[in-house]
Amino acid sequence: MSYYGWAPYVPVAERRRKAEKAAAKAMKNGEKLSPITSYRGAIAKTFWGKAWCDNLERYSDYANRLPRGRTYVRNGSVIDLRVAAGEVKAQVMGSSLYKVAVTVSAVPAKQWQAVGADCASSINSLVELLQGKLSKAVMERICTPATGLFPAPKEIKFTCSCPDSASMCKHVAAVLYGVGARLDAQPELLFSLRRVEAKDLVARAGAGLPKTGKAPAKARVLEDALLSDVFGIELDEPKPPVKAVKPRRKSTVDKVIAKKAAKPADVSIVKPASPKKAAVSKKAAPAKALAAPRKRVGRVSP
Repeated sequence: MSYYGWAPYVPVAERRRKAEKAAAKAMKNGEKLSPITSYRGAIAKTFWGKAWCDNLERYSDYANRLPRGRTYVRNGSVIDLRVAAGEVKAQVMGSSLYKVAVTVSAVPAKQWQAVGADCASSINSLVELLQGKLSKAVMERICTPATGLFPAPKEIKFTCSCPDSASMCKHVAAVLYGVGARLDAQPELLFSLRRVEAKDLVARAGAGLPKTGKAPAKARVLEDALLSDVFGIELDEPKPPVKAVKPRRKSTVDKVIAKKAAKPADVSIVKPASPKKAAVSKKAAPAKALAAPRKRVGRVSP
């Protein structure tokens, strides 16, 4: 039967079975795959994934091919998808296993500087960036078509090993949607894909803040205990400075005492008593003789 150059239609169940078989064969040969698992519902659920998919659907160049790509990515046909600096490489199961390569241009230096400058104009954006969040104003600036972080159609080039000669085949569309699904779990891959550093937004936001010599008001300073609760870190309590104790000057009395203490004490040598004298001393001493009674002298009468 002739299909006018097109491959025959493969039912979803058959395509899924072939995808699982191809993945098992690759893993057996020692190849590590990073598939987009099959699921139902929205392709992307977080801001970054949704913004990527919305950016694709914004351009009419992709309108005719994107619906088939959504079907392919949902039923698990993308058995491998890897995002690196400026490129995406993937394997998609169709009537056969096809290889897809997508290259994305880097954000021009002036354009990225403009994005950083616009983000720095909002003081709140710095706080939210440190907490892993972005303010609405910064989100809208990043998603601005042609001047934001997401690529325009002219900045995306792709190839596929399938026989479809269309500008974008359903396999490429599935890979582009797969990037949106991958950004749900790893939003930092978008910055890697556009070859820019996410930390530049933080650095430029801090550089854009006005510098003042005034200290912050006491009511706006968080205590260490509150900082520990908010950021989950323990802060060492500051230790009071130790005051140096000056040595006390010695008075005249102290000098005299110290001088006397320095002289060696007189040591008298006591000779041991002889054994004979010691024996005699042990004997009881003789009792004293009683004193003779006094004679009473009477008065002589005349």
